[in-house]
Amino acid sequence: MGECSSVHNDGAVKRIEKYYSSSHKILFVGEGDFSFAVCLAKAFGTAENMIATSFDYKDVLMTDYSNAKSNLKELEERRCTVLHGVDAHTMNRHRLLRLKLFDRVVFNFPHAGFTWKEHNDYQIELHQELVRGFMRSATKMLTENGEIHITHKTTYPFNRWEIVELGKENGLFLLEEMEFDRWCYPGYINRRGSGTRINDTFPVGQCSTFKFTK
Repeated sequence: MGECSSVHNDGAVKRIEKYYSSSHKILFVGEGDFSFAVCLAKAFGTAENMIATSFDYKDVLMTDYSNAKSNLKELEERRCTVLHGVDAHTMNRHRLLRLKLFDRVVFNFPHAGFTWKEHNDYQIELHQELVRGFMRSATKMLTENGEIHITHKTTYPFNRWEIVELGKENGLFLLEEMEFDRWCYPGYINRRGSGTRINDTFPVGQCSTFKFTK
């Protein structure tokens, strides 16, 4: 995997990797147990510029994810706005989001659930529709130089989602595809997010963060 640039300071601004700065207004989508948002909040020392959302409601999260309670408490203490029951397809119309613009809109490992096997054409179509809807909504929530970040596996059958083509369909330009290394984000635990093993992690294997802009 690639080397981590870790956390470094640039005056009053703190950065983690090349992607994220404490000065950025960041929206996290489909956060699961919220461990990625917590990772950045700890790196920055504050989360006042961050909004972290989950598709599930809070009571469901508390049941499904072992770390949800402690992660949500951490975000609250660091002044992160947390929203539950947020649909990636319609988030730009959410009453607390519709007037906001972001420098980064982040969706790690989007997944439409385990209806069929991952290589099944119908399952891939479900995943693609999830990503399409997210892109359509996220595009309307970007600042002038804002970016949409999608982290996704790049091996078969996940490469059949054709993330870059989905971006083109939605008028997005691929700025960069960077190899993703989970270990560069201390404390982040990628969860399955669906099914009977919702709280389990999964091997990410080869994966990238696709950075799009309008």
